[in-house]
Amino acid sequence: MPVYNPPAFREDRPEVLLRLMQQSGLCLLVSNGRSGVPDITHLPLQTNGKIVVGHMARANPHWKALREAGRAIAVFPGPDGYISPNSYPSKAENHRAVPTWNYETVHAEGPIEIVEDAGRLRDIVTALTDQHEAGSATPWSVSDAPADYLASQLKGIVGVVLTVETLTGKRKLSQNRNEADREGARIGLGGQNEALVQAMLRSRDGD
Repeated sequence: MPVYNPPAFREDRPEVLLRLMQQSGLCLLVSNGRSGVPDITHLPLQTNGKIVVGHMARANPHWKALREAGRAIAVFPGPDGYISPNSYPSKAENHRAVPTWNYETVHAEGPIEIVEDAGRLRDIVTALTDQHEAGSATPWSVSDAPADYLASQLKGIVGVVLTVETLTGKRKLSQNRNEADREGARIGLGGQNEALVQAMLRSRDGD
């Protein structure tokens, strides 16, 4: 079943979806399990909007289930946080308010390939490492590791490459409230969740 996504929260713009995906940290890779319960792995993922790439431990049986299932959904979470009814100015007027949770997320669905070739695995690990080391003053590089050690580590993982067929974006950021309530919700976060505040401001500005 696709994610529940009322029109007020639906996000379809490709450039916004790509930004959200590329800013996401720890993601979820989900596929149908044999027992009827989904198989789920937490892992960082890299994407250009057309493919989603990552790797997992070879000891994790999920990769075999992924090969059998042939399809998967990659879930890219964004900032999220609790919104108290006390944040809304309208609550003081009519008390017609309840708690909610604001968040952003993108789901990428499509066929998935399992990668065991050592050269491709090294490329996957290198690209993901370079992405996350980019902000460091002294970035670590895969080539910093001894060749024999790196080879042994690559034997312990498998790569995953999901070809994106469907993207579903949801940005639940108080768009169903009036502007005074939305501003109250941002103030109510009290500087404790700046990433969510900025997401709410972008949604207000149409970005």
